[in-house]
Amino acid sequence: MPTKEEVLQALSAIRDPDLGRDIVSLGFVKDVAIEDGHVRVRLELTTPACPVREVFRREAEQRIRALAGVESVEVEMSARTQGPPPMAALPKVANILAVGSGKGGVGKSTIAINLAVQLARMGARTGLLDADIYGPSAPLMLGLVGRRPEAKPNEKIMIPLEAHGIRVNSLGFLMPPDQAAIWRGPMAASAIMQLLLQTDWGELDYLVLDFPPGTGDVQLSVMQQTRLAGFVVVTTSQQAAIADARRAAAMARRLNVPIVGVVDNMSAFACPHCGEHTPIFGEGGAEALAKELQVPLLARVPLSPKAVAAGDAGVPITVSAPDDPAAKALAELAEAVVRRVAQLAMRTIPIQSSQSTS
Repeated sequence: MPTKEEVLQALSAIRDPDLGRDIVSLGFVKDVAIEDGHVRVRLELTTPACPVREVFRREAEQRIRALAGVESVEVEMSARTQGPPPMAALPKVANILAVGSGKGGVGKSTIAINLAVQLARMGARTGLLDADIYGPSAPLMLGLVGRRPEAKPNEKIMIPLEAHGIRVNSLGFLMPPDQAAIWRGPMAASAIMQLLLQTDWGELDYLVLDFPPGTGDVQLSVMQQTRLAGFVVVTTSQQAAIADARRAAAMARRLNVPIVGVVDNMSAFACPHCGEHTPIFGEGGAEALAKELQVPLLARVPLSPKAVAAGDAGVPITVSAPDDPAAKALAELAEAVVRRVAQLAMRTIPIQSSQSTS
């Protein structure tokens, strides 16, 4: 019969490729039980959307099965999402991620919405706050035009709408579609904080905030008054967009918000007839910005007519056309964000020994 120590020793050979440590010292191994040749362990990962979840399961089964005396193996997978200390006002939200661009017109909302939807498709409990108060696009792009969130009885708390597996709130649900929010910055910032804090998000692994362009009151208030797990910078490789993205990143760093990475959106147009890729907005600028900021280039998302049509139809391209090159790039983006957020949260993960593993 193998001992618990032998099981843990076998599992310590499995390393998390992103965190750079073995799953035993990371505390992923839980509840080791051995009885009559049957070994049962539970692996608790840092997110239900872990891209290597099944790889860990298979390798754990193989390594335990190779031990002498083992007749059968059961590996149970669970997750407890890692993140910064939760806000008192949002204790059930593990990670708040802001998606911003500095410049308008770079496809920030498309990235934010598809990122949230893809995280949900990967198994994470996900919400989306459309914080672009002057140009809310979530109602249209998620097929929720004309809908309005309900309020909890006798409470000033809104129940978010749901679409494509995510919980959503937006100022666009509360105003007529043809009415503009003609508000000064402080009023806009106050409205966004109300939407954020007075929505019953429930338990979430990730809450994605779709920021408006620029570095104004909305961004300042959210960054100062919340605990953001990270800031995703969206840009094209056009130098005007890069300059504004650099300013947005500088603002985040000045306010001690970690930068998750850079997204090169509309990186090239793939001709559906000849297959040639044309970098309409230039090339190399987003990668150079990522190197300058010393953060990952999370994804290159090509310009796709299907993405435009999907947004207009209210069905994100990650749902309507998952095999489209843009959808595949967005899926890669979600995996990269999950990995990077886990790396940022690693600062709070203590090293555990076999003696401290239950």
